[in-house]
Amino acid sequence: MTRDAIRLRSVTRTHGSGDAAVTALDDLSLSFAEGTFTAVMGPSGSGKSTLLQCAAGLDRPTAGTVLLGGTDLTALSENRLTLLRRERIGFVFQSFNLLPALTAAQNVALPLRLAGRRPGRSQVVDALARVGLAGRARHRPSELSGGQQQRVAIARALITQPDVLFADEPTGALDSTTGRDVLTMLRSMVDEARQTIVMVTHDPLAASYADRVLFLTDGRLNGELASPSAETVAARMTRLETAAC
Repeated sequence: MTRDAIRLRSVTRTHGSGDAAVTALDDLSLSFAEGTFTAVMGPSGSGKSTLLQCAAGLDRPTAGTVLLGGTDLTALSENRLTLLRRERIGFVFQSFNLLPALTAAQNVALPLRLAGRRPGRSQVVDALARVGLAGRARHRPSELSGGQQQRVAIARALITQPDVLFADEPTGALDSTTGRDVLTMLRSMVDEARQTIVMVTHDPLAASYADRVLFLTDGRLNGELASPSAETVAARMTRLETAAC
């Protein structure tokens, strides 16, 4: 029986107050099964990034609960939540967020050092090898291509062996060929290592690498697609964007 890696129960996230209040997520309930790849899409302002941040424990919902396995993230103190994120959650940003003065190996080892753990050399090398960069450990970000920098960022997110890997537009800053290489790598992590991945994207081709696509509008779920193709995703997005105009 497949278990849920992440569950959101009636999650609402409101920014601001009074007449200026904006509801980014509106009573949203979702689950993400272990060992699956989910893409999240929707028009601008639909709540995609807020969903990712609440699910990853980077933002707290105004109401509702977020469960990582059996742990209620919304019930944790800030210190406990920080520790949990370091150990059980990986996050990949569009802009890589690598430290320019550190080598690839040092960037990858950073989460372990921040957690007060001494990373083993083999552990870092293995993480880089997993993303195809075993020979680039001593290179700094400026000496790597955009695709290689994103691979380092993914290795950094995976070094703690997280329960869930969240990715916010991970191919948005890459050319199409390099983006496909990164997406193929993410797909193989799900198929071969049973990694759970939740990815926000605006690209129908990127979404087609996922097992399913969730569509948001105005902070609510507006349908999903299983076994998506780029064509079916693009058609659904066109309908949503037309309706939003």
